[in-house]
Amino acid sequence: MQHLIGTYECKADAKGRIMLPIAIKKQLAAVTSGGFVLKRAVFNPCLELYPIKEWLRLMEKINSLNRFNKKNNDFIRRFTAGVKTVEMDISGRLLIPKDLVLHSKIVKDVVVSSTVNILEIWDKSLYERAIDEAALDFGALAEEVMGDKDDDSIS
Repeated sequence: MQHLIGTYECKADAKGRIMLPIAIKKQLAAVTSGGFVLKRAVFNPCLELYPIKEWLRLMEKINSLNRFNKKNNDFIRRFTAGVKTVEMDISGRLLIPKDLVLHSKIVKDVVVSSTVNILEIWDKSLYERAIDEAALDFGALAEEVMGDKDDDSIS
């Protein structure tokens, strides 16, 4: 799958449906028919939307863990907690299940943001707070994560 690009704002209705922005729908066009997996994020109060092929690829990796190791078993249980399959309806909306709406604290204003090959779905105020907090030490984080690379093509 190609890498997804962009951060977009949209609205959630009273039933928890969000209309994905046209730019995102165009990027997902090739994978829409397979459906998606929606889950709680590991580190943030947001949701992660995986095209089914990306999810299956990740599940192969997770399935290779030794389930007789308690840490592995605990990780698998927590990682897959609340996982749901979802599809876009005829109008191009995604219905976010109620338990995931509650987890992510989505009320009305939503941010859909690409994170390489998946999408994060955030309540707008929580997204802005997370971005502001990350900005405080982003230079140091960028240096730590990317600074050791010998690749001159990244600038």
